[in-house]
Amino acid sequence: MTDAGKMRARYRRILRFAARYLVQTWWYELVLPRIGLARLAERGRSARLQRIAQRFHALAVDLGGLMIKVGQFMSSRLDVLPPEITTELEGLQDEVPAVPFAAIRELAEAELGVPLERAFSFVDETPVAAASLGQVHRARLSDEDAAETGLRDVVVKVQRPGIGAVVAVDLSALRRVARWLTRIRLVSDRVDVPALVEEFAVTSLEEIDYLHEAANAERFAESFADDDRVSVPEFVWERTTRRVLTMQDVTAIKINDVEALRAAGIDPSEVANEFAAVMFDQVFVHAYFHADPHPGNIFVTPLRGDNRTWNFTFVDFGMMGEVAEGLRHGLRKLLIAAASRDGKGMVAGIREVGVLLPSADTAELERAMTKLFSRFGGMGFAQLQDVDPREFRAFAVEFGDVMRSLPFQFPENFLLIVRAMSLTSGMCSSLDPAFNIWNAVEPYSARLIRDEGANVVQDYAKRAWSVAGIVARLPSRIDSLITRIDEGSITVQTPRLDRRLATIERGIRQAIAAIIFATLLIGGVLLLPHFVVFGTVLMAVSGLPLLYAVFAAVVARRGPLP
Repeated sequence: MTDAGKMRARYRRILRFAARYLVQTWWYELVLPRIGLARLAERGRSARLQRIAQRFHALAVDLGGLMIKVGQFMSSRLDVLPPEITTELEGLQDEVPAVPFAAIRELAEAELGVPLERAFSFVDETPVAAASLGQVHRARLSDEDAAETGLRDVVVKVQRPGIGAVVAVDLSALRRVARWLTRIRLVSDRVDVPALVEEFAVTSLEEIDYLHEAANAERFAESFADDDRVSVPEFVWERTTRRVLTMQDVTAIKINDVEALRAAGIDPSEVANEFAAVMFDQVFVHAYFHADPHPGNIFVTPLRGDNRTWNFTFVDFGMMGEVAEGLRHGLRKLLIAAASRDGKGMVAGIREVGVLLPSADTAELERAMTKLFSRFGGMGFAQLQDVDPREFRAFAVEFGDVMRSLPFQFPENFLLIVRAMSLTSGMCSSLDPAFNIWNAVEPYSARLIRDEGANVVQDYAKRAWSVAGIVARLPSRIDSLITRIDEGSITVQTPRLDRRLATIERGIRQAIAAIIFATLLIGGVLLLPHFVVFGTVLMAVSGLPLLYAVFAAVVARRGPLP
């Protein structure tokens, strides 16, 4: 098969997978409940979702490319996707079979414009790591380059041959699936899927541009220039192009290698707390953060200094995120509310961040947040493991239902923040099972509160001025209201009540249709052995009320039935 044929087959395979399971989900989650078979749909939901996740896991591993990135992203969406899906996908690793070194050599020499023997004095043909977008080999610079750069041992990251075409095909398929999802009102009312795909596309295209990655690394290094907790490898620009990246070999202890940390005299629990603080600083102070902090991208490097005995070395800056000023302010409020176990403040922060549409009714969410803090607030990972699984599962289902019932929108780069914080929490818990995220949040939020303190007086002054304005306008507004009452021009609008009545009316119609369908079908089945023609007619006619019920479910997404 030609390369073009392979790309077409890949595109069709992704779309077939998406179409199959979108139709299945539509049938079980929308159609069956509309015709009175909600219990049937509910009965096998958990196994059904787990089966879908397992099959996507297999598809992603087989296809590689962006599909692995999509699976990793989905595994971090605990707030939107059910646990059956996130749990199954959380083990999806970006590890694929290595590309033969001959193909890597050909691409690298074409990019660098010289034979590898001239560019490097040595290149290890066995890769250090092989991922879906590229692979990494250890190398040594030539004497001339070593003298000029001050580096000798380096690593060379080379794109997988043909990955540009694979990424283009995958993004094209994802955009088409996103258009399908916009036609499902249950999804489109809550999430702008095309916008999510475009954000994912921008991030993915930046990730395969190694010049962009090197520039990201330099900017990240500037953020921590005066912070001895963090170091960044140096880059060899003379041996770097869009598809080949050469940087200092900083291989040290993987951050999640607990045994190696202890052998080096480094306390894993200290590493966990320090890592959480470093990630918080990236988001809330520098507003520029590493969006892919998995164990392969962070090393703990032992030092020989008086001030510190170790620090963090970050690598792989292809996926970075920026936090706009307005978003950062809202996130700071969220953090403060979380530290003070303030459910109402948490919801207010969520609104300010822009995750919820202004029209969202958040009363249920406030109650769920208050319940969350009162029951689980302050618990660490180890303590949560001691909670009765049935209680935890029941609360997770209830809380998840509340979250999924609200109309969400996602500000730019917000999903990258969610991903980074999710990976951070998981990393810290793996380093120290007793790690308590609250212990990391509280001192950090206390510092934020002190920083916000300077604005408190100004905030109260604004509120006082606003109240004074309302009081000044109150007499005239009361007089206007009394006049309208005298004239009989007061009207009351009850849009929520009207919508609820319309929903009940549609439900009654569909229930009646389902009853008529079942009656005609059963009658036809019973009469068929004795009165073939009459029984067949009844069975055929039973399809009419069934079609009505299904049609009503579709129309309900566009507006009330006439």
